[in-house]
Amino acid sequence: MTELWTPVQQPGSLATRIAAQIEQLIVGEQLKPGDRLPPERELATLLGVSRPSLREAVRSLAAQGRVSVRHGQGVFVESDATTRRLRSDLAQVEVDFTELFAMREVLEVPAAGWAATNASPEQLAAIEHAFAELQEATSKEPVDWPELQRLDVAFHESVVKACGNRFLLRTLGVLNEVMVAGMQTTLQIPGRLERSAADHARILEAVRRGDATGARAATRAHIRAAQAAGLKHRKNESATD
Repeated sequence: MTELWTPVQQPGSLATRIAAQIEQLIVGEQLKPGDRLPPERELATLLGVSRPSLREAVRSLAAQGRVSVRHGQGVFVESDATTRRLRSDLAQVEVDFTELFAMREVLEVPAAGWAATNASPEQLAAIEHAFAELQEATSKEPVDWPELQRLDVAFHESVVKACGNRFLLRTLGVLNEVMVAGMQTTLQIPGRLERSAADHARILEAVRRGDATGARAATRAHIRAAQAAGLKHRKNESATD
């Protein structure tokens, strides 16, 4: 992470300039919610500033809700206000399994089409990297299911990120938080892991080709298959209770 930081040189008060550089990294998503900033002494050296000026900048960012200071742990990037409101709203609503997958379809299907037409070379490379990591985790024995679930989410979010709509990405991120917290991954259902891997490959290939129609169709089929597998698994569990 040290390569992100450069000595502060822009005009304005020192604390304001420090805060602006950190803010720029957050807006540019080089620093993401949950990331921890380097320790104070190290960050002050990287920025070429005094520690008091750095503390003042951090206090300013904390007052804006951009970072949080956790005593004994460090300074962490916070979610933006829109994401926090979405998370709060969803936490107060009882969302069932079918609704969650319906929302995934609403968000991810058009996003895949936009990604196919809008993805930059860097964004396409990020999708390919997420796919490769997921494939590698899929082939490991024994399977690390929590890690596989995380990488599965990361692949889908990389596609949505490439569509160029940050609000849509934030919404999907909160939705995925709810899904991960409230249910086990459907990938553990026998046969589902292999079918899911094939689905992901079809989504990636359509995005590579710039085929918006194909990307939407592949994503829709993938989400509906995961939902059907999950519903069938839940019914089988209920029958044996």
